[in-house]
Amino acid sequence: MNHTEQTAIGQDILGVLGGKNVETAFQIFAKSRKVGSVVRLPFPMENSDNQAWAVTHLDEAMKVLKDQEHFCVDPKSIDKSSNIKQSLIGKNSDSSNSSLFLSNSLNAIDEPDHRRLRTLVSKAFTPRYMESLRPRVQRLADELLDKVQEKGKMDLVKDYANPLPINVISDMIGVPKSDHLKIHEWSEGIANGLGLGTSNPETAENLKDFGNYIKELVFHKRKNPSEDLISQLILIEEEGNRLDEIELISMIQLLIFAGHETTSTLISTGTLILLDNPDQLELLKGDYSLVPSAVEELLRFNGPSTTAGPRYALKDIELGGEQIKKGDMIFPLLKSANRDEKHFTISEELDITRKIKRHLAFGQGVHMCLGAPLARVEGDIAFTTLLKRMPNLQLSIPREDVNWKFKLAAQGLTSLPISF
Repeated sequence: MNHTEQTAIGQDILGVLGGKNVETAFQIFAKSRKVGSVVRLPFPMENSDNQAWAVTHLDEAMKVLKDQEHFCVDPKSIDKSSNIKQSLIGKNSDSSNSSLFLSNSLNAIDEPDHRRLRTLVSKAFTPRYMESLRPRVQRLADELLDKVQEKGKMDLVKDYANPLPINVISDMIGVPKSDHLKIHEWSEGIANGLGLGTSNPETAENLKDFGNYIKELVFHKRKNPSEDLISQLILIEEEGNRLDEIELISMIQLLIFAGHETTSTLISTGTLILLDNPDQLELLKGDYSLVPSAVEELLRFNGPSTTAGPRYALKDIELGGEQIKKGDMIFPLLKSANRDEKHFTISEELDITRKIKRHLAFGQGVHMCLGAPLARVEGDIAFTTLLKRMPNLQLSIPREDVNWKFKLAAQGLTSLPISF
């Protein structure tokens, strides 16, 4: 493949990351995997000597995600004056509103601060605790379906996939029930407005309002602590474990945002994928014990995130036959790696009985999604409850009328009208 063709592939990948080419993303990824495991991107870097790269194969993506000696998540680990992160969301974005959310969150800092913060919050995010939430998640799932059962139809996104995880994480964090809708609207606004090279005033306003709300909530919890996660984090901070105010607020923002966006996309996109594969749907309805396996396959087949947050080379290294220089930016393409033909037989087809050793839908390494166990519990309950109560599930609009929307590092559905 000549330089012009490689540049075209790189441009197509950038288009996917920027919210274009949504319908053809997997075709682009399949083509890029044939080009190589590491593909140069025509993305303007802060330092003209550096390059941007996309990693398309699973082995190389795993290397980038797990190798802390060669790769970091914060370019300031390389150069304290770096402004690369700001360039990712556009030069016109308001850094005073977005920096707290983007730069101080758990998934955007390196060791040793990352280990300290993750240790604090992981005390609450244990698999055992996630399993203990099953009765609460089940109750919420049933309550949501009770509201639409007699109607015989619903918008799966608005009536089920969105409210289920936002209610779970909001309860867990300590957000009053009356504010759940508000939290969801802010989170949606942020997810829909932030992307590679994109930002707008409305997004900045959402970030600002979201941050101010969390500040007020933390202030209230300091005076009125309870059993929720915010109160636990405040208690840890007061015991002298160095969780300062900015870290605390940033942590809560991330937990709320990431704690429902991932699962919401899994439920809505996963349902559409099952409807697109009626043989697999019938197989699942015939044996609900396959649901956990189906959830893993849906995550592999079309997981919530297109790419992990960009990594930066801490030193020169060869990766996938390409020479990566210190300061280069690398995008591990999770959706491409999860269809790597070297690791998954007939990788472009859905198989809910597939025995999956690992996939990258939740990332890997120290920055692996903290809420992965919760997402699995919610996905298990959401699909089992939906299919048991509404076995005659079908799309109530023409397939070509299903609309996708671009979200931060992902594609999601604007709505999914179904009948049952």
